[in-house]
Amino acid sequence: MPVDPPCAAARSRLLLVAPHASYRIAPFVEAAKRRGVDVFLLAGRSSLSLPSDVAGARFDPADTTQAVSFAERWHADAPFAGICATDDSTAELSAVIASRLGLVSNTPSAAALTRDKLSGRQRLREKRIRCPDFVALDSRDPLGAIRALPGYPLIVKPLAMSASRGVIRVDDDRQLAAALARLRALLEREYANPDYRVVAETFVPGFEVAVEGLLCGGRLTVLAIFDKPDPLHGPYFEETYYTTPSRLSPENQSKIVDAVQAVCGAYGLTEGPVHAECRINEEGVWPLELASRTIGGKCARLLSFATGLTLEEIVIAHALGEQAPVRPIIGGAGVLMVPVPRSGVVRRVEGIGRARAVPGVEEVEIDVGSGEVLTAWPEGGSYPGFVFSRGASAWDAEQSLRRAHAALNIVVAPIIA
Repeated sequence: MPVDPPCAAARSRLLLVAPHASYRIAPFVEAAKRRGVDVFLLAGRSSLSLPSDVAGARFDPADTTQAVSFAERWHADAPFAGICATDDSTAELSAVIASRLGLVSNTPSAAALTRDKLSGRQRLREKRIRCPDFVALDSRDPLGAIRALPGYPLIVKPLAMSASRGVIRVDDDRQLAAALARLRALLEREYANPDYRVVAETFVPGFEVAVEGLLCGGRLTVLAIFDKPDPLHGPYFEETYYTTPSRLSPENQSKIVDAVQAVCGAYGLTEGPVHAECRINEEGVWPLELASRTIGGKCARLLSFATGLTLEEIVIAHALGEQAPVRPIIGGAGVLMVPVPRSGVVRRVEGIGRARAVPGVEEVEIDVGSGEVLTAWPEGGSYPGFVFSRGASAWDAEQSLRRAHAALNIVVAPIIA
């Protein structure tokens, strides 16, 4: 049964919409508390336990009308001042609720475009915004539409997944058939009624960056551009190093910001956080992905280095119609998403103390222990840990991360069937 919030609304109240098992719930709740905001949490039915000090309820993800009904009832009792989605999987539902309650948000159709890789690509093509050539394929019929593309190498990716899961580079017909068979198996393991469609698009070479921003009335404020100093050529695309501020030229950074703003406009996004992935080469900037959410993993901690506030505080302030100050970063900051060495069972993690002792390293967080199972990309999507660093420059922060990475050793044993 849902927990009714108190009717008195002396403080601003925020509706937080989260999917099942979201690790982003706690950072948003903590950020709201720091800002003196009362949170009501609407979470997927199979979510982790709701925080004991937060009013909340679970909803059936297959029945969004139930979630909307809950929100309308609570809003009638004590109005919400704003709404936030913790993850891109609840961005559309959050937009639907916001439209019913009269809260600031993107339209549901705009939020839906960020969730559908195929529709998003089609919109960019219609708006004549640079993007890779692409076709939609049924992973059960691998070579059907592929002849419409100019040729290999290609990137194939399932429509329904994020965090680079299922993203594979293929260089010929044989690799394509093998990749699609692999994606079929992954989709069938993950979903009771899988969507077998995938996007196949031309591989774009170049330097990759991530952009974290906030939209207000359609105008994009960039909070950070993260360089990805390790080349991402495939065949899989597990991310490792992020550093900020970007070492690209001011001219190239400006082009990246303009490209992300153009994608937001094409999608019809006007409010809230955006996280974008782009590549830049001699032809220009190529937007690869754009989501109406904050950065994934625990990388949002980097933004507190740059702003003095957490990313979640900035997003909540915007949702409540407030303006949070954003200060430029002094020096450099970086994060290492510790790679999965191979799929298997963790025996032990060595070198944590040595990694923490590296100058510039601020935190080493290892999230796996003996007996836990690791799954490498493209099937996997979870990192065994994170390393955070600061330095006089982004280059210094990166070197600290590389030294810490060299000190770590995750011992993994094969899974015996």
